[in-house]
Amino acid sequence: MNAFTRNAITRVLLVFLLWPGSIRAAGMVPETPVLVLDEGLGEAGINVFNSEPHPALLHTSVEDVPQDTEPLLLLTPPVARVEPGATQRVRFILRSAEPLKTERLKRLVFEGIAPQDSTGKAQVSLSVRQNIPAILRPARLPVDREPWKHLVWSRQGTEVKVRNPSPYVVRLGHSVMLLPGGKEMDLGRTYVLPGEQLTLSGMAEPSHLPLQVRLFPVTTYGFAIAHFDAPLVTD
Repeated sequence: MNAFTRNAITRVLLVFLLWPGSIRAAGMVPETPVLVLDEGLGEAGINVFNSEPHPALLHTSVEDVPQDTEPLLLLTPPVARVEPGATQRVRFILRSAEPLKTERLKRLVFEGIAPQDSTGKAQVSLSVRQNIPAILRPARLPVDREPWKHLVWSRQGTEVKVRNPSPYVVRLGHSVMLLPGGKEMDLGRTYVLPGEQLTLSGMAEPSHLPLQVRLFPVTTYGFAIAHFDAPLVTD
């Protein structure tokens, strides 16, 4: 973090600390860390809980990942009032013009907007955004509980690549480790889409001749496993 960034953060914190009123955080909590929508059903829903002691407006939206910007989901309701301690069901409807050939990845954003203070006192209302993945699954695609095993890892000189030849979205941690040697390399993001090939950031150390890649996968339903060691082939 450079000095400019540190100074900017410090100024923002001072504004909050010196604000002549209160600071609140509004939180809407989805019931699951990921939404899986089966094309055969055509829609899926998720309950969102208002964890705050006051009513709030729940604003829901769908975000595309940069690699897939096709609009595939409708949602209802986009905005709803939720009482404190209550839940709101949000439905997501698939609207693909053609049958899905592979799994697709979207992001769902749930944001709570707190009501204005009726007393007229100045206050800062911090709106907490919950951002979770949504996986859209083709109707006849078999469930694979270990999709990370389909990834193909290869090395050419000091460059390491990963390719996903499967129809599954693979979710995993940002970084992987080359074995032996323990060299850490950065994937740049936490998913590999079907058909993608990514080049990792960093350089492998030729002197260690790595034979495996240790990755830290996340299951379809959002649970992290300890690790998985995949073979590293040399091109």
